[in-house]
Amino acid sequence: MNHLYPIFLKVHKLNVLLIGGGFVATEKLEFLLKSSPEAQVTVVSKFYRPDFLELAEGKESVTLIEDAYHEKYLGGKHIVITATDDKTVNRQIRNEAKERFLLVNVADTPDLCDFYLGGIVTKGNLKIAISTNGKSPTTAKRLRQLLEEVLPEEIDDLLENLNAYRATLKGDFEYKVKAMNEVTEELVRREARLERQDLKSCKL
Repeated sequence: MNHLYPIFLKVHKLNVLLIGGGFVATEKLEFLLKSSPEAQVTVVSKFYRPDFLELAEGKESVTLIEDAYHEKYLGGKHIVITATDDKTVNRQIRNEAKERFLLVNVADTPDLCDFYLGGIVTKGNLKIAISTNGKSPTTAKRLRQLLEEVLPEEIDDLLENLNAYRATLKGDFEYKVKAMNEVTEELVRREARLERQDLKSCKL
């Protein structure tokens, strides 16, 4: 059973600590910046891969510290991601972070994670998160690629139009919900009809 509760964090308003400068840490930073280009990230590592430095270059919201991990770096942080190649150090970071009630992600160690960095699909204002409960990140990646191909770029225009329509509605919250449900339900029916027509055309 998947007990995860999905939320969308404003990481440009939170302080993230990333420990590590290797391949996995590069992947974690890339994920953060892709989802939130202005994510506030402090990175601590004794060394950095060239591609990590290239990724962080020019990013004012990313601070690099060349040092070994120390508990002092947890100060003022909201989220901790540890991606070192030392399991003992990763566990130490996790334990010290939990003492401060911080949310922790330990790379490639689901049992020590408070959250996972799943696959993210972004189309303008639309953002879809995909999780396999830590079982198969590769599957989440493939699903992300599929949705990125299937979802049209024009979907953001649809969201803007629906938002403008919602702003014109008068009445209480219950009325607005009902009205928006009716509009979006009709859109789904219309798309379903178009798909059936396309399928018939293919068969012919």
